Amino acid sequence: MTSIEVQSLTKEFGTRRAVDDLTFRVLPGRVTGFLGPNGAGKSTTMRLVLGLDRPTSGTATIGGRPYTALAEPLRHVGALLDAQAAHGSRTGRDHLRTLAASNRIPGRRVDEVLEATGLASVARRRVRTYSLGMRQRLGIAAALLGDPPVVLLDEPSNGLDPEGIIWIRGLLRRLAGEGRTVLVSSHLMNETASFADHLVVLGRGRLLADTPMREFIHARVQPGVRIRTTDPTALKSALAPHGHDAVEHEDGHWTVRHARVDEIGSIVSAAGVPLLELAAEEATLEQAYLDLTSTETEFTAHPQEA
Repeated sequence: MTSIEVQSLTKEFGTRRAVDDLTFRVLPGRVTGFLGPNGAGKSTTMRLVLGLDRPTSGTATIGGRPYTALAEPLRHVGALLDAQAAHGSRTGRDHLRTLAASNRIPGRRVDEVLEATGLASVARRRVRTYSLGMRQRLGIAAALLGDPPVVLLDEPSNGLDPEGIIWIRGLLRRLAGEGRTVLVSSHLMNETASFADHLVVLGRGRLLADTPMREFIHARVQPGVRIRTTDPTALKSALAPHGHDAVEHEDGHWTVRHARVDEIGSIVSAAGVPLLELAAEEATLEQAYLDLTSTETEFTAHPQEA
């Protein structure tokens, strides 16, 4: 089983501890979202996994071996950390051909990943003429070049247009469905919720959560019910005997917290409360994430008084 194993991993830069005694596993067959505020240690951890930095203590291994011990590493691990890494004077195709040759990957694979990432039509253009989204696709093509069982991507949606974002979601799900180990770092909560099965969340270099995504959300945010009515008094009177209260919002709708839509629907229907809207307010990854990390954010902007 090819998994990523991080064990008691610590990295210090002078007096600052960027990664603090971190332990977690990334398993095959699922997409693991790697989350945390700016400065949480996500990028440093990924660099440690890929042998680009040396840990102060602890280990990071892939399939039981450190990345630096892997022969022809692109056949084992594909990674995108920096979409600007390709040399601007090379064509996209030549960039991939160089990588393929250095890892004894057949040349035909270059054309396969160019096609798979939608770059076939611009493969002979120089990289410096690429947009950010095109460079992002080229970085993903490079990560897939060796058909690796392990894939690490840092902000893969960055710079992609709506079609590209839909494409990357499908790609991540397909890679996991093929049994690969997929670790994806992102700041986009809605995007992460669309593709991740499991979450690893960091704060100030420490592990805050390592859990299935749905469990992460439901443990921190309770669902509610959204209601619009022409008779708020009747609404509150109907709910009170059942232990529920409705909270009004500025736009005129009401929320019943910690409740299910079928239960509230039955109560207000029996009481004859006039309804304009009745809908479930599902808990979101963003709500749960902010609830967990609110005290772990290194950089916080505070509203200024007028």
